[in-house]
Amino acid sequence: MENRRKSAWKGIVAGILLVLVSISCTEPKAPQAIENDEIANVISQMTDIMIHDVTNPPLAAKFFAYASLAGMEALSYQEDSLSLLSQKINGYSATVNKIKQSEKYEHRISAVFAMLHTAKKMQPSGSLLEAYEDEFAKRCLALGFDQKIIDQSKAFGIEVSGEILKYAAMDNYNKTSGFPKYTPMAAEGSWYPTPPGFFAPVEPYFNTLRPFFLDSASQFKPISPARFSTDKNSPFYKMMEEVYQVELTEEKRLVAAFWDCNPFALEENGHLMIGMKKISPGAHWMGIGNIACKVNQVGFGKAMEINGVLAMSLHDAFMGCWDEKYRSNRIRPETIIRKLIDPNYKPLLQTPPFPEYLSGHSVVSTASAVVLTHYFGENFAYTDTVEVKFGLPTRDFEGFHQAAEEAAISRLYGGIHFMDAITEGQKQGREIGSWTIDKLFSPLSKN
Repeated sequence: MENRRKSAWKGIVAGILLVLVSISCTEPKAPQAIENDEIANVISQMTDIMIHDVTNPPLAAKFFAYASLAGMEALSYQEDSLSLLSQKINGYSATVNKIKQSEKYEHRISAVFAMLHTAKKMQPSGSLLEAYEDEFAKRCLALGFDQKIIDQSKAFGIEVSGEILKYAAMDNYNKTSGFPKYTPMAAEGSWYPTPPGFFAPVEPYFNTLRPFFLDSASQFKPISPARFSTDKNSPFYKMMEEVYQVELTEEKRLVAAFWDCNPFALEENGHLMIGMKKISPGAHWMGIGNIACKVNQVGFGKAMEINGVLAMSLHDAFMGCWDEKYRSNRIRPETIIRKLIDPNYKPLLQTPPFPEYLSGHSVVSTASAVVLTHYFGENFAYTDTVEVKFGLPTRDFEGFHQAAEEAAISRLYGGIHFMDAITEGQKQGREIGSWTIDKLFSPLSKN
């Protein structure tokens, strides 16, 4: 009997030991990966705040550029390719200090927090991102990350953001507020504010900023626009008639509305004028870039790179375009058509508050198409859903260049640009986009 008891106890003890050994040998469950959707979500959150703040298009591109660069920098501690790219950015290596890592981080989490913190500090209503920061931290916890890792990763992301903000503070933008107030010229054929808002001219000194990749804003200076003339046989007058006589089919109306992207648009309601929710051209193309990343199932690191390169290219494209806008200072179609042809003329789209030549959408869309084609190829079919949340239908494209062509010609359909501003804008966009890609990726890379 005693032997049986001892034998039973031995069996129980052995069983307990087996369970303990089994438990000790079981690896803790690995957290789920942070997907590239998180990058797209930050861009979307930033866009919503830009709409709230009525952020102008060049400034929106600046915000996207520095936030995306912060994400790239945080991730570069894990992705060597991002460190190599950052060395090609003007003045970057001389300004941004690599931070010594003393803790364990999840660099993807750090990248998202770096983007959010940079946007919080740069956007006027950036504090609205705090709620989203909390949501993201909770998602990380739900994915299985330890709270300590999340906190350390966030702290590291904020530290990285601090370096990027120092770099941003040296881009000369803060000096532009001290420049003389821009006053519309009285010369015939010069730009003048247009109805219904009669807004002051937007960012007349944006060309004085430090570019990310260009040598200067005037590096790809276009030819001068067609000379203003009231002669009915002159090239200018013929272009004016072309705008006035556009036959607006239903398809052309859809194209113009889809690519409107005018944050300053107002809707007249009796004696009131109400701002309509519209994104900037840059926000639209950042959205397209993230659609492509999702369709192609791009990894987090590559998606971060694409967002960064695209955003910085947009910034430089606006610099090049704005450099010409305030040099040529050309009148908008709406103003001159009312004066010379039809006093009751009203373009399909509201005229944005800055000079006409070059067409900004033509420049930035073409530059964006060059950048995205580098990453995804010539025949990358996708459905553009960016404007759905703003009440517009989707549109299908066979490639980025097709989309850019449509964005450019939409300005003629909308009645806000002459044709030479469109075609020369496309040319400048191709030059800026190609320069950027060559500088970053060519074996004989430009330094």
